[in-house]
Amino acid sequence: KMKYSAYCSLFLCIIVSLLSFSLRASAHSHEDFLQCLSHHFSNSTTFAKLIYTPNDPSYISVLNSTIRNPRFSSLSTPKPLLIITPSNSSHVQASVYCSKKHGLQIRTRSGGHDYEGLSYVSEVPFVIIDLRNLNSVIVDVHEKTAWVEAGATIGEVYYRIAEKSGNLSFPAGVCHTVGVGGHFSGGGYGFLMRKYGLAADHIIDAQLVNAEGKFLDRESMGEDLFWAIRGGGAASFGIVLAWKIRLVPVPSTVTISIVDRNLEQNETLKLVNRWQSVADKFDEDLLITVGFQTVNSTDREGNNKTIIQATFVSLFLGKVDGLLSLMEKSFPELGLKRGDCIELSWIEVVHYFAGFPLRGELEDLLNRTPQEGLSPFKTKLDYVTKPISEKVLETVLQRLYEEEVGKGLIQFFPYGGKMSEIPESEIPFPHRAGNLYKIFYRIEWDEGERDVKAVERHLDWVRSVYNYMTPYVSKNPRGAYLNYRDLDLGTNNDKGPTSYAQASIWGKKYFGSNFKRLVHVKTKVDPKNFFRNEQSIPPVPSPGVNKNNNYTP
Repeated sequence: KMKYSAYCSLFLCIIVSLLSFSLRASAHSHEDFLQCLSHHFSNSTTFAKLIYTPNDPSYISVLNSTIRNPRFSSLSTPKPLLIITPSNSSHVQASVYCSKKHGLQIRTRSGGHDYEGLSYVSEVPFVIIDLRNLNSVIVDVHEKTAWVEAGATIGEVYYRIAEKSGNLSFPAGVCHTVGVGGHFSGGGYGFLMRKYGLAADHIIDAQLVNAEGKFLDRESMGEDLFWAIRGGGAASFGIVLAWKIRLVPVPSTVTISIVDRNLEQNETLKLVNRWQSVADKFDEDLLITVGFQTVNSTDREGNNKTIIQATFVSLFLGKVDGLLSLMEKSFPELGLKRGDCIELSWIEVVHYFAGFPLRGELEDLLNRTPQEGLSPFKTKLDYVTKPISEKVLETVLQRLYEEEVGKGLIQFFPYGGKMSEIPESEIPFPHRAGNLYKIFYRIEWDEGERDVKAVERHLDWVRSVYNYMTPYVSKNPRGAYLNYRDLDLGTNNDKGPTSYAQASIWGKKYFGSNFKRLVHVKTKVDPKNFFRNEQSIPPVPSPGVNKNNNYTP
């Protein structure tokens, strides 16, 4: 009796706290939703530990703990009715069932790196399913595979693999706090891309809860849905709980180099131009990126000045002698010297590229807290299929002077190698053969949301640079990458269905001709569009064509 009374008191406190926080939904529906959840959780203690309401002392800290873009953590940003942190699949199934029953939208958060905040922000009443407790990484060295829960971070994946073997890894990104739930489902690229392709290219099974609240694996979900969630954005189709990944070999020793060049030096622009012509043709064991930022410098007379610095970052899967020999043949213009190079193990490279000190503590990769304070930012992306003239390069790079020192970034990341060998329809990610490199544009700022003019000025900068590049990048469609989400490309309707033609405006930029198949899969597995956001794949009426769209399933 006392146990039952304690449960009732606890449950009443949760309901009372939620009643005080209304986001357009009725108090009655809140209460019904919580009661629905309570019926599906094993006991009151579990329920209390895994659910956070707005009046809970930990609510804001849990909400903000994995918001990686402060643009979406202001007081005016819409907040969830509650945050659910499931510890097993049944909690996710219950959350889907109850959300659907009571008309609440779900946002699923793995690491919180969605560039437009769509994993934790919605304009309609919503709840967050935060997967932080589903973070196990189970490595099978003999089979060269691993089961990775969707709440794990890239850093945890790299670390757990390295614990078992120094000669196995996985081709994912460099930011160690990124969650694998979204990263893998959007494609996932990194410094092993030219050797092995994307993270999504190496997913061999998955576990997912669908719109009906059913638990599915690859066999039970079918090959169409399994295809869609590997590069098409799983949030449109369900909630991924875990991925089974195929590991890849890495050598015991790899070599990195970082070489800075001053863009004011006449030869540097020619060097960048040469990079355009050779970077996608290098041996697949070599990847060289080049990034551009303004930095403060001092000239020979001791005068302070701002310059544009070009930074060439190289990764070679082998020892320094092999890198120097390859560079002498393929890119002698860079003038790479032995003193520019460092030999490391693969996991040490991962650690260093994540922003940690050279040969520091590898356990840093398990830390989900960013090393430095985060600034609001906006990014955009392009794919380049033909070399850009020196004049255009000079013009666009000079635009970096318009922003504060170090706040604007333009980065070139090369393609070729394995990326050119995988068919564009193999998974939804279509950007394969024919791409020389991609351009990443980023602006960050220090001003808060109240300084509206300053924020708009920064946003205008990155948008104007992107607009200037229109004639010189991919066309029909102009390519984009889902994991660098950009709502400037277009969004679904706030209310009512979105037509295939309307969604194609942004959908074909992300997915090319694969967008049509994604819509087909969505229509089959989630025809009522339960899993939706501003850029989710929309379903269409079936069968046939209606007057609002031009798609026939």
